[in-house]
Amino acid sequence: MKTSRIACLSALLLLVAGSASAHHSFAMFDRSKETTIVGVVEDFQWTNPHSWIELDVPNEGGGTDKWSIELNSPNNLSRQGWKSTSVKPGDKVSVIIWPLRSGEKGGLFISLTLPNGQILDELAFRNRNKQ
Repeated sequence: MKTSRIACLSALLLLVAGSASAHHSFAMFDRSKETTIVGVVEDFQWTNPHSWIELDVPNEGGGTDKWSIELNSPNNLSRQGWKSTSVKPGDKVSVIIWPLRSGEKGGLFISLTLPNGQILDELAFRNRNKQ
């Protein structure tokens, strides 16, 4: 009886430790700063474990820089009202992010304004202009 309890407890601890180490930290993002970037959506990746927006942002040299913005998982986004077609390549958008601490061109999604003025965020399609 004691051996089976120890075996069950050991198995439970292994499962918890495995799932805890599987999720990454958000320490790479500077959550004390909000950055707004405006650009054209090059790609919207509705993928697990996190969705991504690839954005072409004009730079001072006349070219564009590619920014990678990390979002929540498709499962969570869909429960918040998002669809895989919510953001489309070619959309000119304004995105608020927590930038990468490294200074690289990327960040963690906060909210996005579509060309029609609709705001998408973690609270799903909330239009702040109507509140």
